[in-house]
Amino acid sequence: MSDWPILSTVTFLPLVGVVLILFTRDDNEAGLRNIRNVALLTTLFTFVVSLFIWINYDPADPNFQMIENHAWLGTGISYHLGVDGISMLFILLTTVLMPLCILASWEAITHRVKAYMIAFLILETLIIGVFVSLDIVMFYVFFEAGLIPMYLIIGIWGHDRRVYASLKFFLYTFAGSVFMLLAIMAMYWVTGTTSVPVLLEYDFPVNMQYWLFLGFFASFAVKMPMWPVHTWLPDAHVEAPTAASGVLAGVLLKLGGFGVLRYSMPMFPDASYYFAPLIFALSIIAIIYASLVALMQTDMKKLIAYSSVAHMGYVTMGMFSATTEGIEGSIFLMLSHGIVSGALFFCVGIVYDRMHTREIAAFGGLVHNMPKFAVAFMIFTMANVGLPGTSGFIGEFLTVIGVFQVNTWVAVFAATGVILSAAYALWLYRRVIFGALEKDSLKALLDLSMREKFVLYPLIILTIFFGVYPEPIFAAIHGPVAQIVQHYDAVLEATKNIALPVY
Repeated sequence: MSDWPILSTVTFLPLVGVVLILFTRDDNEAGLRNIRNVALLTTLFTFVVSLFIWINYDPADPNFQMIENHAWLGTGISYHLGVDGISMLFILLTTVLMPLCILASWEAITHRVKAYMIAFLILETLIIGVFVSLDIVMFYVFFEAGLIPMYLIIGIWGHDRRVYASLKFFLYTFAGSVFMLLAIMAMYWVTGTTSVPVLLEYDFPVNMQYWLFLGFFASFAVKMPMWPVHTWLPDAHVEAPTAASGVLAGVLLKLGGFGVLRYSMPMFPDASYYFAPLIFALSIIAIIYASLVALMQTDMKKLIAYSSVAHMGYVTMGMFSATTEGIEGSIFLMLSHGIVSGALFFCVGIVYDRMHTREIAAFGGLVHNMPKFAVAFMIFTMANVGLPGTSGFIGEFLTVIGVFQVNTWVAVFAATGVILSAAYALWLYRRVIFGALEKDSLKALLDLSMREKFVLYPLIILTIFFGVYPEPIFAAIHGPVAQIVQHYDAVLEATKNIALPVY
């Protein structure tokens, strides 16, 4: 196994499916079925390969593992891959969701099927590339290139206002990343390298850290997204096809949080401490404001989109607490949110395929003729609320505990989000599922098909399993998180005489 370039394999395997699809005819039904089958099998093979990363990962070693390092551009920029426990779990999250996205698109996407499947497979390669990159230029290339297939998916296969939503998504995220590119250039000029392991050990001057932190955070804050640069997300979700919403909420939003943990906090610890009060304030606003806005929505997708903004507020709050509980909770919450929010968008897609509307008022009483769907939707709704026994509870609980150790008032305000999330989530569930089945258009709806069960049931299992037994995740992330916290505390102790705020 040590000689097998497993990270290169899992990263670029989806491109093999792209090549096969390019040579597959799409002018008849048999050809379209072959294209869908190739895309599904490719994502399943990629998932199987990603399992070997889990099997061969040593949780006792917090350093980067499965290293691949080759000369690339000849100026200190190399083809450098590696994983730690954090990136490994996000790779698995990506490879789990992608086959389900292909299944969710099986009947919903009927035009330009070849181009759609190619876009999704390229997107999978670019997302995995972000998580395995140990060269900061490689990271930036994968990070930015991922905008292109998602832009095309929303703009071509989206709904009525798809062009507006795709342009807004692209411009917001690209504009933020320009500042990150400037920060990367400054780091290269100062250090002469783009190697992430070397940069993690480099001691940047405090005044320089402030500007580098802001450059990176401009990109990561938009990607998560944080308030007030979140407005692209509801539009993108509403106009995107179901599978695109699933991968956008499930994985793409996590690139920002992953970037903060990989770059912002360990490379710029003094700046992270200096800006922590600002991040706490923005996080609290996101949690409360987005929850209140979600309560006012009439579109199911838009409600879930604002719910994502609120949950990302918990993530940023937990990370910048710089405590073991807070950071581990934020990672767990990102993984849980990837599963649960993706599943919620799949649930919305299931009823949208039947009714061609997402308006909450158009539904009611679905429990009578769609009981299996009602149970699945209930489990994901309870996980989104943070019910004990589901994966959503553990991440939210730990982030609040971590922040409580740093600032009691921030934890108190954050806890109000739990109440508000229950309000909008249970209100949505009641309006859609409960009540009398009075509308004639709803009476003929059929329950989950076999394909829809294959989409939802694995996510149900993961939601409950990790809610009851989270140890596999904590075993993987504990070492890397301990390194982040120890380095952060050590740097702050060394610079304690510098005028930094105390809160």
